[in-house]
Amino acid sequence: MQDIIVSAADISLFHVAARELGNASQWWRIAQVNGMTDPDLGWISETVVLKVPAVESDLVSGLPDGVLE
Repeated sequence: MQDIIVSAADISLFHVAARELGNASQWWRIAQVNGMTDPDLGWISETVVLKVPAVESDLVSGLPDGVLE
């Protein structure tokens, strides 16, 4: 797991996941480790440090059962 700095300019966790994990549909993994449920980053006024999990190439897309419930 690594820490990255994001801002409102990053737009959403979809964009962050595409850049950091190579798959936008894995945004929920970043949300989960940071206690977030909304992928929108428009609420950030300055910058925020987020944890990003390691790339898991066996995950394809979509949300697994029970995520963000």
